Amino acid sequence: MPLIDPENIPTNASGNTTFNEIVARAQARRGFLKTGLGLGAVGFFGMGLSACSSSDNDDAPAPGEEPPETPTPDAPLLGFQAIPASTGDDIVVPAGYRSAVFCRWGDPLVNAAAAWKTDATNTAAEQTLQFGDNHDGMHFFPLDGETSTEGLLVMNHEYLNPEFFYPPTVVPGGAGWDLEQIRKGQHAHGVSVAHVRLVDGNWQVVIPSTYNRRIHLNTPMLLTGPVAGHPLVQTAADPTGTLSFGTVNNCGNGYTLWGTYLTCEENFNGYFGTTTGADARDASQRRYGLSATTSGYRWEDHDTRFDYVQTPNESNRFGWIVEIDPFDSNSTPKKRTALGRIKHENAAQTLAADSRVVVYMGDDQANDYIYKFVSDGKYDAATPNLNRNLLETGTLYVAVFEEGAATGDMMGTGRWIPLRLDTPKTAGGTLADDFADIGELLVHTRLAADAAGATPMDRPEWVTVHPQTGEVYCTLTNNSGRAAGAEDDANPRANNVYGQIVRWRETGNDAAALTFEWDLFVLAGNPNAGDGLVAGSANITADNTFNSPDGLAFDKYGRLWIQTDGNYSNTGRYAGQGNNQMLVADPQAGAGNGEIRRFLVGPSGCEITGITWTPDHKYVFVNVQHPGEYGQHPRAAGLPDPEVDPLAFSKWPEATGGRPRSSTVVIWKEDGGVVGS
Repeated sequence: MPLIDPENIPTNASGNTTFNEIVARAQARRGFLKTGLGLGAVGFFGMGLSACSSSDNDDAPAPGEEPPETPTPDAPLLGFQAIPASTGDDIVVPAGYRSAVFCRWGDPLVNAAAAWKTDATNTAAEQTLQFGDNHDGMHFFPLDGETSTEGLLVMNHEYLNPEFFYPPTVVPGGAGWDLEQIRKGQHAHGVSVAHVRLVDGNWQVVIPSTYNRRIHLNTPMLLTGPVAGHPLVQTAADPTGTLSFGTVNNCGNGYTLWGTYLTCEENFNGYFGTTTGADARDASQRRYGLSATTSGYRWEDHDTRFDYVQTPNESNRFGWIVEIDPFDSNSTPKKRTALGRIKHENAAQTLAADSRVVVYMGDDQANDYIYKFVSDGKYDAATPNLNRNLLETGTLYVAVFEEGAATGDMMGTGRWIPLRLDTPKTAGGTLADDFADIGELLVHTRLAADAAGATPMDRPEWVTVHPQTGEVYCTLTNNSGRAAGAEDDANPRANNVYGQIVRWRETGNDAAALTFEWDLFVLAGNPNAGDGLVAGSANITADNTFNSPDGLAFDKYGRLWIQTDGNYSNTGRYAGQGNNQMLVADPQAGAGNGEIRRFLVGPSGCEITGITWTPDHKYVFVNVQHPGEYGQHPRAAGLPDPEVDPLAFSKWPEATGGRPRSSTVVIWKEDGGVVGS
């Protein structure tokens, strides 16, 4: 993987007013202070907001589940003792908690699967029957709708690290590189559906099980919705434009009220290149960040499907949200094109006041946008089969954040712009001037949002919805490319390396509303840094400091779980922040208002991502992605090449595995109580 994260390099040249500029105007108008920023949450949660039937991707009740409980207002949400930062090579959890590892990359998923080979010589065919690599978003589906001891754990596999994934004899684009190795990499992506059960206090994968299934980059899928059959998705392999093969770079996730799983295709652009040696990209391919010549993965070397010159429409078939029925292993996954084509981070579902389905989404790149989809049809719990295609048709909106007058301590207002052909462009005319039909518009969602005047954000990642109030939170992980002179009081750094979390309240508490009010829940920072950088908002301390918030989810009690994917060098501006971690926040009004505590620290070189709970919330599942990834860590200069010694930086989860392995961690309270309480 490249040392410089391509997500930090903007491809947005629209010139639209950025969120940072809007925040600067808002703070000037409202008089927010650099240290406090008005982030006491009094205005946001202290106004007697009525509860609504909203929930994010991991707290909405599945069919048969009870609605989320509302905590007693005076009861503290955070009942654990915060842990310190750590630079060790293990999982650290609070006193009174325990953890265990299972579902490791390469573990068998079905009865006929080959055993994991410590030298990374498993074949492409064997990888189709094993857990994929680099676990990310996931969800626990109880088998009978409410049990907390058996269910389907469905997880994404985002990408792979060649230095660990391949043996030393295989170098992408070099020695040993052939179609077999490319297929092996393709089969490590996608989704795993795993039947899991609690047996004698230990979570285990049930093998054999008719539910267990691997979905990867060569799995047949259907393109549905407005883009299905469009000329822009037709290829020689699929002249109808309706049959897609596979899903890739599966990052965050969501799930539906009717019991299906949503997997989100994020950085699909990184898999496309060309062997021609010339930059032949069109405007859309540039806007989506396709590699000019060779890609990092080098799949185009032996698979023309990923050569954008030879198969120019193939990249248009990625960047979608895919709906999967985990309970039917024979079902065909469906790419729901009505939700737009972007670098989807996750999908947070809730209901509008009139029972239409609303899905919030972030486009994970510096200076890209926040979106929401509102279905045409309405959800009806009494007719579950009629809900199955609610994501087939609807309206996609993109957010505009403004510094207009707002109530209480809110910083500004905002509005949702519909991405339709009759939508006005900021330069005059309508989107119909640029796009012949809605299918073309959705294939080029980013270009439509540019023209409509959406607000560029600092890398929108996970979105989540408060289970009682319906307020929406989104991590803006960082924007390290911001130029000097663009800083402001709410983002008081020319180089926003720490990130923040923005939140908004829809007008009338209706998720389908076209306007909202917004503020910042936290501006991450580091009081331990000695280079004069601003420490962050008032709820950041020397004890809970972190950078680059990424994964984000509410549990059903209203605790906000924050996961990080940032710099773990523990030096300079990141001094004292340790490895990537998971924190828990109490956003409710009253005692504990806005408090954030560190709950978990991961092993060396990892990202902490993906989170889901059993219905009783006595077990939480978390994914540890790419342990041992060197990145730009200062220790890398003194370590041997990972292809020579894969265990040089991390031996997690066990040295006998031969190399670091992404894995799922399950955490529980020793007294059997609710996790986090």
